[in-house]
Amino acid sequence: MQTSLCRFALVFIVLLAGPLDAQSAAPNKKTDVTPLELPGSEPRVFRTVGDAELRLHIVKPADWSATDKRACLVSFFGGGWVSGTPESSIRWSKWAASKGLVGIAPDYRTRNRFQGTPENCVSDGRAAVRWVQAHAAELGIDPAKVIVSGGSAGGHVAAWTSIAGPGPDDGDPSPEIAPAALILLNPVTDTKEGGYGGPKRFGNKPERALACSVPDRMPTKMPPALVFHGNADATVPYANSVAFRDRLVATGNRCELVTFEGLGHSYYSSKFGEEGKAALKKTEAEAAAFLSSLGLL
Repeated sequence: MQTSLCRFALVFIVLLAGPLDAQSAAPNKKTDVTPLELPGSEPRVFRTVGDAELRLHIVKPADWSATDKRACLVSFFGGGWVSGTPESSIRWSKWAASKGLVGIAPDYRTRNRFQGTPENCVSDGRAAVRWVQAHAAELGIDPAKVIVSGGSAGGHVAAWTSIAGPGPDDGDPSPEIAPAALILLNPVTDTKEGGYGGPKRFGNKPERALACSVPDRMPTKMPPALVFHGNADATVPYANSVAFRDRLVATGNRCELVTFEGLGHSYYSSKFGEEGKAALKKTEAEAAAFLSSLGLL
């Protein structure tokens, strides 16, 4: 009798508690943690919003000096404005430092860690580049030689740093100086219906999606751009990068699109095996050649 009562009580407690949510049901699922520092880099707070301190992580070349006037590569991580941290973009900062540039990997307010919106992400990216330009003297860089890079949603954040005027978020001015170049990896550009996510990513508000769409907001004059994309990308439409390239070229801008046949989203990742490794090497080589052609490497 006592055993039956105990079982009944246990069932009653479970019913009161309700069903397990996805996070509880999968306790081993990785949760994004905001890095306060990353190996081989120097963290600096570039923006404080409410209780949130946003850091960027600086990687300097071995022969760095504060009196230098080097080029700088600012790299934004991806994750659909939802997930991700600078832990994944710091590799590009280290790559930049190996080429003699100052490399910087900023954070921004993703939904998972900061309850941020896509507009917040754009605003933070633009604030990061403004901070870099304002602190150029202490960073040993030329503020007119800031290259901005990003993958996926990080590509969207990166592209927005080259758009003059107010951004889609409140109090969101553009950087003082437009980036010297853009390097975008399977980037989110068009955010309308038919682009990445569409209005459903913006609270089902088409006007918000339109306000964040790079092709619909970018000026006639844009920085030289190098875009990489796999044509089997099922996450961010490859056609968006083709349209982005075509529009830039049609308005007299330099834009090159490097296509990876048969590869999907994050074409350079380990999930694509040897093809992914080869794609990563090609990306690094093409990026170096592009920057050299601009006198930035």
